[in-house]
Amino acid sequence: MDELPTIFPGRTGQVITALQLLIIATSYSTETNPKTRAQYSKFSRAKENKTNSTWPSQIAMMIIYAPAFIVSAMLLGIYNVNPEIFPSPSVAGVFCTVHFAKRCLEVMFVHKYSGYTDKGTPIQISIYYTLLTLMIAYAGGRTDYDEFANLTMLGIGTSLFVVGIVGNFYHHYLLASLRSQGGSVKQYIAPKGGLFSYVATPHYLFELIGWLGIAVVANHINVYLLFLSMCSYLGGRAVAQNEFNRTKFDENDWPLDRKNIVPYVF
Repeated sequence: MDELPTIFPGRTGQVITALQLLIIATSYSTETNPKTRAQYSKFSRAKENKTNSTWPSQIAMMIIYAPAFIVSAMLLGIYNVNPEIFPSPSVAGVFCTVHFAKRCLEVMFVHKYSGYTDKGTPIQISIYYTLLTLMIAYAGGRTDYDEFANLTMLGIGTSLFVVGIVGNFYHHYLLASLRSQGGSVKQYIAPKGGLFSYVATPHYLFELIGWLGIAVVANHINVYLLFLSMCSYLGGRAVAQNEFNRTKFDENDWPLDRKNIVPYVF
């Protein structure tokens, strides 16, 4: 019989779950609002580094992803130090490490950056992602759950994660190639190839597929809530990205009816 997803127990678990529900309820509207959305990447308002309050965008993106990678990787190796405190290694924890390792490698070798980002935004996101990795580690590494007992769910989750990580990388590669074709990292070219003919942010779609895979192998309600929070956040960012594209490109390059993140649906 399949084991039902569990949830973090006690008062601490209730607080974590309540915070997750709040994030799910608010992230979409926060990211669709130009005044409140996270100010990084093309939505950064920082133009120059005159006051030491900003970082070059590439450094800012490393600040976002590197701490989560380091923490998730360390948690896989220190279980034997004190098994009563540290979570046991899990497939979900490995997938989380792979995800953030991939993001760091993309920042270093794939993406092309220009401009600056205020220091506050990447620090805040970095803290959130680091806490996220801790939650996944403890959810996936709980001692009363054998994730290999249900090989069907393990196979489904692994398949989703692989599809997500490969699809996300492919569309990131397409975006980086377009920036190269423009002859300048500051020039925007309408994305083409892959699922860009159908949606503004196929890389977000595949990232969500990857997060769903992590939730499936973790078999934990709080990790499923994490997936929903990512849906809310990236869904709002996708709407913002689509609106941005409509202001930058004419209708021939960017049809007004192009969807945001899910082909033919949204």
